[in-house]
Amino acid sequence: MIHNDVFDTFPLSADLYAADVAAICERTIARYGSDEWRKVTLTNALHGHLGIYSTLGAKMGLRACEEMARDEMEIISLAGSRPPMSCMNDGLQVATGSTLGHGLITATLSHNPRPVALFHTSERSFLLALKSTHLRRIQHDIAECILRNGPDSEGYWADVRSLAIGYWEQMDRHEIFDLVPLPIGSRSVSAKSSAARANV
Repeated sequence: MIHNDVFDTFPLSADLYAADVAAICERTIARYGSDEWRKVTLTNALHGHLGIYSTLGAKMGLRACEEMARDEMEIISLAGSRPPMSCMNDGLQVATGSTLGHGLITATLSHNPRPVALFHTSERSFLLALKSTHLRRIQHDIAECILRNGPDSEGYWADVRSLAIGYWEQMDRHEIFDLVPLPIGSRSVSAKSSAARANV
């Protein structure tokens, strides 16, 4: 598969970014690499605001690409279709290239969405899940934002942006996810049951 990149070089200079993003630019690139920086930046440009689960989705997608070839990777997301959890799906698409347009990602409809996704090729299947300690921290932080500002207020979104930038810098994609191998050919039903067995 030919990858036709749009950028000859991606902007990595801190002075090209908003002040709060510029503040973490050099440190974050040094720690996680320019590829993650590019994927998270593009994700949040697509997403419309700098978000928590969209950023985590990009980190998860990039982590998956380190485990298997991205060409024709199929994804089943258990993050559902309702924000904020479903925002993870935007990051997954940008980081992997497995987009709705290519027919390579499906978001399950669930009353219990989770930051979990199944990644599948003809040669390998596995599940990535945000570790429970990190999920509890995020849920607590978001609840605090709502208590301080109410939902969907300017103050709320400002706090969400600040949290997302902090998680972007602090959360290492090699440490924040559990990886659960699955039988080759696994699809959504077995992914859900495997997630339950793995307590993710």
